[in-house]
Amino acid sequence: MTRPFKETYSDVKTASPMKRLGAFIYDMLLIISLLMVATGIVTTAFNAGEAVEGPLFQSFLFILTYLFLSFFWMRNGQTLGMLAWRLRVQTTEGNRLNFSQCLLRYIVGIFSIGAAGAGFLWMFINKQKMTWHDLASGTHVVELPKNAKVLE
Repeated sequence: MTRPFKETYSDVKTASPMKRLGAFIYDMLLIISLLMVATGIVTTAFNAGEAVEGPLFQSFLFILTYLFLSFFWMRNGQTLGMLAWRLRVQTTEGNRLNFSQCLLRYIVGIFSIGAAGAGFLWMFINKQKMTWHDLASGTHVVELPKNAKVLE
């Protein structure tokens, strides 16, 4: 089930690669901070200050990152980095993302990065400026007009 946004705009355009890169950098700084705090809490609370490692802990960080991103994607289509750059991720029909679209976008996004960024560079080849994770999840990133309400 998809939910429409409260605010719809007829004059949205596809986000430029540079704005998407700016939002990505903002979000990565936030995610790194989140993971550092989570690691500190887990290390202190559960491992007596010793280093934490292993597949269980890595899975925890992977899921935590997904929950962080999907919360913002499903809530208003904007992570904090996207909010700063007036970008929004939405379905190709202009609706909010659902759980499965967020999961697909996240997993394919990791492969996009892991393939030396080829999934992101794909936007320079694609006519609609869509990345691999946009194509896989049926979403695209748009630039909101200057008069748009960025928080709903």
